[in-house]
Amino acid sequence: MIKPFTKSKEKKDKADEGKGGFFRFLIFLVIFAWGMRSFVAAPFSIPSGSMLPTMWVGDYLVVSKWPYGYSRYSFPFGIPSFDGRIFEGDPEPGDIIVFRPPGQEDVDYVKRVIGVPGDRIEVRGGQLVINGEMVERVRLDRDFALPISANSRCKVVPGATKFVQPDESGQEYCLYPQFRETLPNGISYRVLDQTPTGELDEFRPVTVPEDHFFVMGDNRDDSYDSRAQPFRGGVGMLPRENIVGRAEFTYWSSDGSATWYLPWTWFSALRGSRVGLDYGDE
Repeated sequence: MIKPFTKSKEKKDKADEGKGGFFRFLIFLVIFAWGMRSFVAAPFSIPSGSMLPTMWVGDYLVVSKWPYGYSRYSFPFGIPSFDGRIFEGDPEPGDIIVFRPPGQEDVDYVKRVIGVPGDRIEVRGGQLVINGEMVERVRLDRDFALPISANSRCKVVPGATKFVQPDESGQEYCLYPQFRETLPNGISYRVLDQTPTGELDEFRPVTVPEDHFFVMGDNRDDSYDSRAQPFRGGVGMLPRENIVGRAEFTYWSSDGSATWYLPWTWFSALRGSRVGLDYGDE
């Protein structure tokens, strides 16, 4: 005997249809998020002071993926995996890039591109030399003043002197000698030089090989970069395919005083003046 159609059957069909629509939406959302993060842009947070004064610990930035093309490092979990880059483009000297250092597949670094293939790079007494020419570097009148907070301690390298200065409100600042450096292509930015006898202030001339780049941190005495080999915790020559993307701008910055389960502290910890900083406009 055929059972008559009932309202309960109609409700069940609608419920099943609703569940199916919800799961389709979730699948679409996951694919969309994967596509955005893989091909367009991804977030990145600054965990160390190696890029001071340009980037502070607690800065959150947007990294664009398309300027240099794509490699397996462009995709979450390295899937799909393949060798080389597709739609490749090369960073210019002065670009700030995020990359995977050689031998470390699960960590991202951020540094500034200093040398491209064929460039001869040297450091003499902390002074950068490119292709035999001393790079212009001018001492700035004002020291860089870093507000001391949970995310920004007054850290100095061995051999450097710590200088702390409070303002009228009692906020303490850590002072660092800063310079303006100008690359041969005209790109200019600030760097810190904490001591004239830094561990990496002397670096013999090397030529950047094909498909590689020479990168450095702006906090020159507190950055293990292309001046140090990977077995010493540095980067060495950075392969082209290890590049993840280009740092674009800061979308959030925290002084470290926030508690994740107390949402109102997220805003009291916000360093609003750093939001929207464009790294292409220094």
